[in-house]
Amino acid sequence: MIEFIEGKVEELTPTQAVLLTRGGVGYDLNISLFTFSALQNREEARLYVHEAIREDAYLLYGFSGKQERELFLMLISVPGIGGASARMILSSFSPAELVEIISSGNDSLLKKVKGIGAKTAQRIIVDLHDKIAKTKSDDSPLNLSAGIQSGKVADEALQAMTALGFVQSAAQKVVTSILKEQPDMSVEAVIREALKRI
Repeated sequence: MIEFIEGKVEELTPTQAVLLTRGGVGYDLNISLFTFSALQNREEARLYVHEAIREDAYLLYGFSGKQERELFLMLISVPGIGGASARMILSSFSPAELVEIISSGNDSLLKKVKGIGAKTAQRIIVDLHDKIAKTKSDDSPLNLSAGIQSGKVADEALQAMTALGFVQSAAQKVVTSILKEQPDMSVEAVIREALKRI
């Protein structure tokens, strides 16, 4: 079992990171927007790993901290929540926000995440409420703002939205609208806002 992968950030998009280890092996990891923000402008990184081994695929999920990975593992333990849905939830909220949402029983916020209906949101709260109380924050505070020019922000936000399963034309309309209102937003902020609007 892989605990973490450490190496040079070879490629980085809002949904994927490729880390090149000292041994010369490049690992492709699925990441959330929270981890994407943590990796901004970094040449090297350590990502904590969850391996998802299926008949048709071998997937690696990477997390900037142990708390985010722990939340991911809790989420996928809930019936009806797979890796893609868990990553979508962790892309919509920071680990601290998600802990607060679950501990306060705020299922209305969870229902705003794509693919999470009322029953699933309630199930997450019921199944994880007690477990969440035991989680401890071990993540360092992160600067979540990425100072990138508007055109690159729009491209990366659109790429992330389509990778998360949204229709490109609809995602483009929402991303363009958000950047017209607030042109200085970071990629992560644009995607979070788009996830609320779409």
